Amino acid sequence: MKLTGKEKKEWRSLGKHLKPEIWIGKNGISEGSIHSLENSFRTKELVKVRIQESCDLDKKVIAETLSRRTQSEIIQVVGNTILLYRSLPEE
Repeated sequence: MKLTGKEKKEWRSLGKHLKPEIWIGKNGISEGSIHSLENSFRTKELVKVRIQESCDLDKKVIAETLSRRTQSEIIQVVGNTILLYRSLPEE
């Protein structure tokens, strides 16, 4: 499911206007946050994740972990915000 640079650019432009749906706090990545992310991917292809200041984990480690556990692709990591993409399942 590798996206090209052009596709990532298009998704980044769409992601600018999204509000974060998942928040990662001082407890780090929990099963609840993975479950919430999976639920979001059932209806959306693009999900924004926000890392709170209280989180001690590295943002790139968080992005890689979320991407791996949800089989999604990292579109962008900027500041404390991660943008993830996964295509919708075909019906």
